[in-house]
Amino acid sequence: MRENSESLFKSARQIIPGGVNSPVRAYKAVGGTPPFICRGEGAFLFDADQNRYLDYIGSWGPMILGQAHPDVVKAVAEAAAKGTSFGAPCPQEIELARLIVDAYPHVEKIRMVSSGTEATMSAIRLARGFTGREKIIKFSGCYHGHADSLLVQAGSGAATLGVPSSPGIPKKLAEQTLTASYNSLDEVQQLVDEHENQIACIILEPIAGNMGCVPPEPGFLQGLRELATANAIVLIIDEVMTGFRVAWGGAQDLYGVNGDLVCLGKIIGGGLPVGAFGGREDIMSLLAPEGPVYQAGTLSGNPLAMCAGIRTLELVRDMSVYPLLEKKGRLLEAGITPYLEKYSDRLCLQRVGSMFCLYFTPGPVRSFNDALLCDTRAFSRYFHAMLQKGFMLPPSQFEANFISLAHSDRELERTVLAIGESLREIFSV
Repeated sequence: MRENSESLFKSARQIIPGGVNSPVRAYKAVGGTPPFICRGEGAFLFDADQNRYLDYIGSWGPMILGQAHPDVVKAVAEAAAKGTSFGAPCPQEIELARLIVDAYPHVEKIRMVSSGTEATMSAIRLARGFTGREKIIKFSGCYHGHADSLLVQAGSGAATLGVPSSPGIPKKLAEQTLTASYNSLDEVQQLVDEHENQIACIILEPIAGNMGCVPPEPGFLQGLRELATANAIVLIIDEVMTGFRVAWGGAQDLYGVNGDLVCLGKIIGGGLPVGAFGGREDIMSLLAPEGPVYQAGTLSGNPLAMCAGIRTLELVRDMSVYPLLEKKGRLLEAGITPYLEKYSDRLCLQRVGSMFCLYFTPGPVRSFNDALLCDTRAFSRYFHAMLQKGFMLPPSQFEANFISLAHSDRELERTVLAIGESLREIFSV
């Protein structure tokens, strides 16, 4: 029963657009009423009706230690007791910056902001200022926040001029965004050739987590790096989701490719609102007040977010979490494999470390066009079957799931059983 959540959702819709403050939470893709979450503990979430759910959303990635980790809660409480915002420099900004640079040694300078959208928007502005060019290349299915230049989707061609995917975006601005298919170097090369000396940057998710979990094909990231270098294009790697999630040095360390600029978020705030962008000193030195490219934010470097991020990264670094997360991911994948074999014409699983997605298509999924082949109705039935069994999954076929350190082997095994039961239920209809 979710009577309290239903009442809350009804009240919310009267004063908040759609009843939510981020669209996917409204359950439009899967139907039904979203549970209103009142607290989290370890691997679990609890809603307004005291239903308990095993959490595979993880606040879309940052809860790598689990919900309400006591060390992080203590760090935030101690920081809050000293003041919640100063609008002035604080020592913790330096400490967090040093932790990040330790993990990303090619990042020579870094700027803190308050969200991933701010980070990507600012990185693109900086790339344009550095190169003196206006056009950018992004990939269909890669989400980099809701800045105007980035809310652009592919047209009818495989590689095409951008068209706005939301009202309110000027057509002339959208035309500066060129879109290619993820994992297609040929399309990127075509765009670079067609718009010679006009492209400021290429921006991408190194593992596309906003169309499920799509890893780069062998040679794709390396090819982009070479293409960008050869054409004096700034390569921006958006690790808002993957940074400190798939490795201590993120996906760039995992795949051995460095961006000129990197965007971070999620885990570096320990669950609090935060973002950051950094990279080569010759590019970053153009930022105000050192240079002419303007960027500012009252809550940038907020002491609560800085302290939460510091403690989270310290724990992640000292606990050697990545082999353990990989083990948990393998355990889940091995348990699901018999169902993948049984329903091979309907399902595939893609996983990188503690990120994964169960696709309702035989796959593999290498691009957004592949992802669009998914049976979203079957996914919706699966989603609700799992929710009824006490499992909180992302309410969209096109989002990654996340495992935390708090997910015990027992809970992962329980998840496998629930997945099997849910698949039998929906495929027997």
